[in-house]
Amino acid sequence: MIKVLIAIPLLIGAIGTVLLVVPQEKDAKQVYLDKCSVCHGEDGKGQTAKGKKLKVKDVRSPEIQKMTDAEMLTVVLKGKGQDMDAFEKDLGADMCKKITAYMRGLAKS
Repeated sequence: MIKVLIAIPLLIGAIGTVLLVVPQEKDAKQVYLDKCSVCHGEDGKGQTAKGKKLKVKDVRSPEIQKMTDAEMLTVVLKGKGQDMDAFEKDLGADMCKKITAYMRGLAKS
């Protein structure tokens, strides 16, 4: 999560400015690029060095696209086998849903 420092002037005697740390949520594309593209590639083909080594399937393939949203989400949330990490604790269920939708969208591009 990106944290943004925002200066807010306050009337506190001689103190002129207080800095607050305000979290700013990343969008699904940014998170996909940060967390998923090392294996799946920016385009979802899985043709990265690590993706080839792990024999990652193309997320745009009919085999993957025929999975239901719930099945895809479960893989993102819980991981798969020894090579696919679970992201539920790290990213939260809401962001995992957004990533699943983003991955679906890669098949349309």
